[in-house]
Amino acid sequence: MRRIALLATAFALSGFSPACAASVSVPMDEVRMISFPRAIATVYVGNTVIAEVNMVDARHGFLLGKTFGETNMIALDASGHQVANDHITVFGRRMGAITLNRGPLQYNYTCTAAHCETQPVPGDVRAYFDDTHGAIQTHEDMGVKAASNGAATASPQ
Repeated sequence: MRRIALLATAFALSGFSPACAASVSVPMDEVRMISFPRAIATVYVGNTVIAEVNMVDARHGFLLGKTFGETNMIALDASGHQVANDHITVFGRRMGAITLNRGPLQYNYTCTAAHCETQPVPGDVRAYFDDTHGAIQTHEDMGVKAASNGAATASPQ
C-alpha cells in the first residue's frame, strides 16, 4: 500500500498525467464544443466517416457527429505528446423520433405536436431513404437557382 502511495505522489509531483480515455457523445448531424486541457497542434479521428473535429483555436474545437457509430480521437501537442485520447459515440437524434415498422420494413419520422415529417436513417427502406434525400436535394437546388437568378436580375443602385 505504501508503494502505491509513493508512486501516486511521484506522478503528482512530476506533473505526469496518465492518458486516460474520456467519452464524448454527440447526436448525428449535430456538433458539440470540445475543450482540451492544454494547446494542441494535431487532432486525429479514428474514423472520419463517423465524426469530424474542426478546431476553433489551439484548445477548442467542434465535434461533428456524421453517422451512427463509435470511434476515438487523439490530440497531440506541438511536441507530439498525447494531450487527449477520447472515445466518441455518435447516436441518432431521438427527440420527437418515431419509427414505423411494417413487417421487416422500417420508416423513421420526426414529429411535433402538429405533424410528422420523413426523417430516414440508415436501415430504412432504400426507396424511402433515396426519395426523401432526392426531394431535399431538389428543393436545395431550386433555392440556389432562384437565389442566383435574383442576383442576376437585381440592378446595381
